[in-house]
Order: sequence, then C-alpha cells, then structure tokens
Amino acid sequence: ASPAAPPAQPVRLSKITLTKAAPAVSLTKQGATSGAMRVNLTWSARRPARGWMKKGKGAVRLENVDLDLSCLWELQNGEKGIVHPINNRFGSFDQPPYVRLDQDDRTGSSATGENLVINLDHAAEIKRLLVFVVIYSGASNFAGLDGVATLYPLTGPPIEMHLDECTVPAPVAAIALIENVGGELIVRREAKYIVLQPGILKQQAVDLEYGWGMTWNAASKD
Repeated sequence: ASPAAPPAQPVRLSKITLTKAAPAVSLTKQGATSGAMRVNLTWSARRPARGWMKKGKGAVRLENVDLDLSCLWELQNGEKGIVHPINNRFGSFDQPPYVRLDQDDRTGSSATGENLVINLDHAAEIKRLLVFVVIYSGASNFAGLDGVATLYPLTGPPIEMHLDECTVPAPVAAIALIENVGGELIVRREAKYIVLQPGILKQQAVDLEYGWGMTWNAASKD
C-alpha cells in the first residue's frame, strides 16, 4: 500500500499587496488587534527617460525632494486632528490620537524612511485614520517618484501598497484609509492623487476630499 499523504500545511502569506482589484483587507481577521502597527513609507527617484531634462520648465526635478508622511485621525468621541512634521505635530503613541510619527526624512536618504506607529491596543477608540503623503518641497508633483507604503502589524503578514504612476499635477497622495467598521478594522488602499484648487492648502485638500471638517491655517517647518 502507498504511504499516507502528509497532511496539508496551512498557507502562510509572506505579504499582502493591496491593488485596484483587491483594495481592502481586514486587520481584525488577520489577527492584528493589538500592539504597535508600523506604517512605513519609502520612496525613490525613477530613472528619467531619454530627453527627460528637455521637457522644459514643467519638468520635475527629483533631487532634494522632501516628502512628508502624514495622518488625519478621528476618534470615536469626535476628536480629530493631524499627525505630521509641520509645527512638530508628531502625535502620541500612549495617548490620543494613539498615532506617532517617528521622524522627518527631508531627503529620502534614511534607510528606514518615515514611519507612523499606531497603537492597536486602543483600536476601539479609533474611528478612522487616513494615511497620506505631501510633497513639502523639491517637486511640484509625483511624476518620476516611486512610493511604497507598508503596514507592519504585530500579528499577520505585512500589507503593502504601491503608489500608481502620477498623471496629474498633484502634490498630495492619499495612501490608505483605516476604518473601524462595527469593531472591525479595515484597511483600504486609496492611491489617490489630489490636485490643489486655488487658495487651498495641501493638507486641507485631503480634508476636503475625505470630509474631515477641520479648520486650517498656513504653517511651515522650522
């Protein structure tokens, strides 16, 4: 008699990639319901095509581009705000909003990029988080820039999202929306480029796109 076949081993995903066809995943169903979840942003300059520098005044210059990883947050009690480097609003891990930005990488030279850390021990207090990136200086839009955002929950596989190629003059890109839906945390890939309207600040444009309802004033880094 033939030997019995060994029992099938469970499939262990090394990474989940969110795409247009499969844009969402449940953190809760992946077992990511506690501990620190790191959201990492890395970016690089795509090699310019032949004749790139002959595109004239509108060509994007890729050197010394400063991208800011940011997060609009809203808690179940109605409190809302933003985590980003401007005015040193780096957030807090142990206190509201339970989101902390680790650094401001102004050149993209940091090996670890910029990271938001979300305290999932307080997931029940979080209503929604919108992770986005702003070009603070060095370029007028995302053309020629390759961005990758990866979520690293304490339990379950990493969740990766690529920014699609930018085809509009947008200095802001929404990356991911994390929502508490009936106690279940859902991550949805956005990959949405936002074009500014006259007189609108970059962060304000994200607010208007997603209906955050905050008041905005112009500010700059130190």
